[in-house]
Amino acid sequence: MRIRQVKNLKLGKVVLLCSLLMAAVSAWAMSDKQRAEIESRIQPAGGVCLEGDSACGASAAASSGAPKSGEDVYKGSCQGCHAVGAGGAPKFGDSADWAARGKQGIETLYTHAIDGFSNIGMMPAKGLCMSCSDDEVKAAVDYMVDNSK
Repeated sequence: MRIRQVKNLKLGKVVLLCSLLMAAVSAWAMSDKQRAEIESRIQPAGGVCLEGDSACGASAAASSGAPKSGEDVYKGSCQGCHAVGAGGAPKFGDSADWAARGKQGIETLYTHAIDGFSNIGMMPAKGLCMSCSDDEVKAAVDYMVDNSK
């Protein structure tokens, strides 16, 4: 009886070893299709492309085409500072804040919004909305001034 147990034990070890060897070989020898599927699953979700970079395709160079409204620009780029007056920014809706700046004239407000202004506070150029056109920035200024009278 003991000899039979030893033979079964040796046979079990051989079967286990063969199974492990086959698993290792099958994992190493993937088909091209399996390799391609794995590579596609571990690709980055996206990439960084600068506007106008032709290496990224036409979609990076083309914008949506429709200009943003002053309200959209304000909500997307301006309200972070102008809603609370950060860095000396005139607060949205505060007529006193905007009256002092309005005395300089609307063209000066446009210039400060487009080019930036650091005399009083820290107005960065275009409120850091580098994808905004000058006209869109002007529309945002008009939106803030009109809603702060």
